[in-house]
Amino acid sequence: MAKRLGVGVIGSGNISAAYFSLAPLFRGITMKAAADINMDAARARAKEFDVRAETVEEMLKSDDIDIIVNLTIPAVHHAVSKEILDAGKHVYSEKPFVLTLKEGQDLKARAEKKNLRIGSAPDTFLGGAHQLVRNIIDTGKVGKITSGTAYVMSHGMEHWHPNPDFFFQPGAGPVLDVGPYYITNLIQLIGPVKRVAAISSTPAPERTITSQPRFGQKLKVETPTTIHALLEFANGAVITLNASWDVWNHNHKPMELYGEQGTIHVPDPNFFGGVVTFTKQSSAVKKMPKWDHPLGVPNQKHSQGMMANYRTIGLADMAVAIGEGRPHRCSMELALHAVDVMTGILKAGETGKFVEMTTTCERPEALGPKEARALMAKKK
Repeated sequence: MAKRLGVGVIGSGNISAAYFSLAPLFRGITMKAAADINMDAARARAKEFDVRAETVEEMLKSDDIDIIVNLTIPAVHHAVSKEILDAGKHVYSEKPFVLTLKEGQDLKARAEKKNLRIGSAPDTFLGGAHQLVRNIIDTGKVGKITSGTAYVMSHGMEHWHPNPDFFFQPGAGPVLDVGPYYITNLIQLIGPVKRVAAISSTPAPERTITSQPRFGQKLKVETPTTIHALLEFANGAVITLNASWDVWNHNHKPMELYGEQGTIHVPDPNFFGGVVTFTKQSSAVKKMPKWDHPLGVPNQKHSQGMMANYRTIGLADMAVAIGEGRPHRCSMELALHAVDVMTGILKAGETGKFVEMTTTCERPEALGPKEARALMAKKK
């Protein structure tokens, strides 16, 4: 059996629970320790999942930790990932990977110098539903994708998050916070983006927190919260992306892709599962037959009912890929290109001009049912 790599986590907030709780589902990784600048938070998470609590400095020096997961706030993703690489450890970052191309290129150079891997969320595109869409495209069922739409719209985070301030600061907003799920999925389905255009606005410069414990407090909005973007892909496809935290309700589907021979209705890229439907030319819309993919099986109860949640599959795939000497799917190149697209959208919104991408990437290798089962700790 291939060696399991030891994993430490820096950042003991909400998302860390998903990594610790779901990691045992997969091969290749063993969770070892939790770290945070707030040691009370690290100790609480460590106790919950029976791992060590360490300071950041201790984790960087730990001999049994090969990969460190960076779950800090986006504004310090670059600084923390830099420390991890300089300590000689592989890094897997939460999204967005970095906030500028310059930061990403710096990390790339550091990783290459030390022969280390960088990976980054999101990994939801590896879910059963989105890999089914990938299979529909790759097998030519709807022909070449020529255009499409993507909608990620709500009324923001101040209604439920206990500390929503950072969502409305530079480095967040709907494009950089939720956009990675949509843009990464589009790249893995269609390929790299050539150029973007956008119009952006900030309808509400101040918001009122209605969640606890800060109910009634005001927060300043310092990043656009409504963005209408146009993405031209290298293959010629044109996708409209509408991202907003100024919408109370809408009836748009999360994503639709229009091919030469039909249409695919894609479920929310923020989740691993969901119903995929498609049409063949003018035929009626049909649900796809059940696809026996382990990352589409509902495994957690949510307010919407049972849902599939396999966060950490991207980390596990990276660990196994290191042992097998193959590329990993949630790669630095994919993440950096997604950052190029997102920052390009924001720049286009500021300038009113098209922005050409300066990076590109290969589509990550598809993760079919057989390949997904090979990454599971217990075969499904």
